[in-house]
Amino acid sequence: MQSKRMSATEAIASTAIGFIVSLALTFTVLPLFGYPVTATHAWGITAIYTAASILRGYVVRRAFNGK
Repeated sequence: MQSKRMSATEAIASTAIGFIVSLALTFTVLPLFGYPVTATHAWGITAIYTAASILRGYVVRRAFNGK
């Protein structure tokens, strides 16, 4: 069984990789849809989604770990 701390560590590590991918996608995809994006906006948008992803990953991991 995985500890709560290890669940959090795994979720953060996984999300850190996702952060880099998301940041690159934000700079690429938003302009394709006609939204101008600055570095500040890209970092802010990515940070919000990253925080949500960390929480989601932790909750899902704990739910599956309990079964």
